[in-house]
Amino acid sequence: MHKRLFLKTLVATSLLAGGIGLAQADALASAEKSGTLRVAVPQDFPPFGTVGPDLKPRGYDIDVANLIGRELKLKVELIPVTSTNRIPYLTTGKADLVISSLGKNPDREKVIDFSVAYAPFFNGVFGPGDAAVKSAADTAGKVVGVTRGSVEDLEFSKIAPASATIKRFEDNNATISAYLSGQVQLVATGNVVAAAVNERTKIRRLDTKFLIKNSPCYVGINKGEAALLTKVNAVIAKLKANGELNQVAQRWLQAPLPADL
Repeated sequence: MHKRLFLKTLVATSLLAGGIGLAQADALASAEKSGTLRVAVPQDFPPFGTVGPDLKPRGYDIDVANLIGRELKLKVELIPVTSTNRIPYLTTGKADLVISSLGKNPDREKVIDFSVAYAPFFNGVFGPGDAAVKSAADTAGKVVGVTRGSVEDLEFSKIAPASATIKRFEDNNATISAYLSGQVQLVATGNVVAAAVNERTKIRRLDTKFLIKNSPCYVGINKGEAALLTKVNAVIAKLKANGELNQVAQRWLQAPLPADL
């Protein structure tokens, strides 16, 4: 009696597990059946995602989501998320993809899969277009502004030559103001901050001089979704090859895609 009950339970559990595995591996088929691709996107992180004057989502990630939907011939349903709930939205089945300035690290790779990189995200040294600076060594004798305690402060301090002067400010606004007013010759900051500045002013534009730390963005996809992952990677490769992804970068980051992305 107990043995028979055990066998029935085992079979039921196996079927349930198989059914779950099948469902998890069928996100692309489900999207194609419904005609809709559900994409989690940022709502408060410009220029990757924010709400425009028309109260509609806009930004780098929103453009990429729509391009992927177009290539897959699916309607895109944009789902606003925060940095803390974007992965849970994916793993609980509320979204098919996460396109939300998502970086890759070992802990996240245990939970979800990642596409190839689609957007640059880095800390670097920025300055005027005519500044002959290509490496940390070239900042010798120059004044570089940083935001105190930031990643770029910590990382640039490790590689700055002894003759470089590092001026620390209390927030990004103060750092950028110091650059625009000529108090510092260069700034160490994030490419997102530089893009936001370049969008607002034409005075002393911030051109990338060299990278300090690179952490590009990837599309997040649930584990076991090989078909969807393959499709997304193919679309990103196509968008890189035909120049459309570069246009997105120029529009929102005020800079071309890095050659090694």
